[in-house]
Amino acid sequence: MGLMIEDKQFVIPGQRLAEGMDYLPANGTYREEDNIYSAQLGIVNVVGRLVKVISLSGRYIPKTGDTVIGKITNIGFNGWMVDINYAYESALSLKEATSDFIERGADLTKYFDFGEIIVANVINVTKSKAIDLSMKGPGLRKLKGGKLIEVTSSKVPRIIGKQGSMITLIKNATNCKIIIGQNGWVWILGDDLNDEMLAAAAILKIEQEAHTSGLTDKISAFLKENSK
Repeated sequence: MGLMIEDKQFVIPGQRLAEGMDYLPANGTYREEDNIYSAQLGIVNVVGRLVKVISLSGRYIPKTGDTVIGKITNIGFNGWMVDINYAYESALSLKEATSDFIERGADLTKYFDFGEIIVANVINVTKSKAIDLSMKGPGLRKLKGGKLIEVTSSKVPRIIGKQGSMITLIKNATNCKIIIGQNGWVWILGDDLNDEMLAAAAILKIEQEAHTSGLTDKISAFLKENSK
């Protein structure tokens, strides 16, 4: 009697999570007689007596080597916690954040503050789903200004296009700087809001019509019709 799985374990719909009445079903789970089952594909999260499943259907799953866009959510003594559009936050240590020497007790907000946006690499994914990030590498940095949008991570290759052709088309038509994270977050910075909005609309159109043929021509026509 008790838990049949471990915290942070991947589970599938219908998988038995707990037996007996010691645990209570929460989001993404249901009780049937004396057992708790998963109602969806996801990751188990056990908090006290509550058992829930965080859905991963269509969500980003980190892999070592991914380049992601993240948002600083917390600051500790040894670094920062970062939201990368995953079920769990990732960690950015002092060592992987900067080559500068940082004294103990220094104000870390001088480097990265709450809510700031960064580009980073995933350098480690543990069996317990802990994610480690690094900002050491070309193009990895803090992003200032601009607009952040979200797309389905599985559609990222279609948005980029063969050898970057699709995203280059959008950049040239809108004069925007665009960075696409493999986690489905896209950063757009243009000369004005209208340029950013047009780039965002084109990217979202690709996401919606990714399964259709002749998409490059459609996006090219869309950009011409809506340009200044």
